[in-house]
Amino acid sequence: MKNFYFILFAVALVTAMTAAKATTVIPPSFDQLVLQAEVIFQGSVTDVRSQWVGEGAQRHIVSDITFHIEDGIKGNPGQAYTVRMYGGTVGADSMGISDAPTFKVGDRDILFVKNNGTQAVPLVGIMHGRFRVQTDSSGQEVVMRNAGEPVKDVAQLGRDPEGTAPNSAEPNLTARDFKAAVRTKLQSTQ
Repeated sequence: MKNFYFILFAVALVTAMTAAKATTVIPPSFDQLVLQAEVIFQGSVTDVRSQWVGEGAQRHIVSDITFHIEDGIKGNPGQAYTVRMYGGTVGADSMGISDAPTFKVGDRDILFVKNNGTQAVPLVGIMHGRFRVQTDSSGQEVVMRNAGEPVKDVAQLGRDPEGTAPNSAEPNLTARDFKAAVRTKLQSTQ
């Protein structure tokens, strides 16, 4: 009987620790993404470099993720843009923020950037400020949330948290249509 209680306690402890690791962020609406971002672009990752910065107790790892800009939508990202984020891997040491997006060379994304260089994760709504651009089975470039769910309608962003099943009858939003919606929103606020 003691073993049963020990196992039950161990399972409860592991469950609590796993839940405590998750980052809770209220998903921003589409309007909030567009209006709060200082820079919005579609780009492909060309380089990821991680390094130690700071001294003593303030020492931590940051990663500089460089994008080749395919389409600048807001702000002036230039031809290349580097996002600095907390976390990464240097040698055998790794640091990170749970649920923060990770990038690798070749990733194609649409990013909503805010406070680059001064914020731990300089994306509006952390993981919610990254939209992956992927080619679907029909050859169209579609937009996916950071966790891999397809975007069906920009009006549902902020209302439909990641992890919920989208309406499969609706078509996936293409990257072209997603960027057009961003541009339309920007024009309506000028």
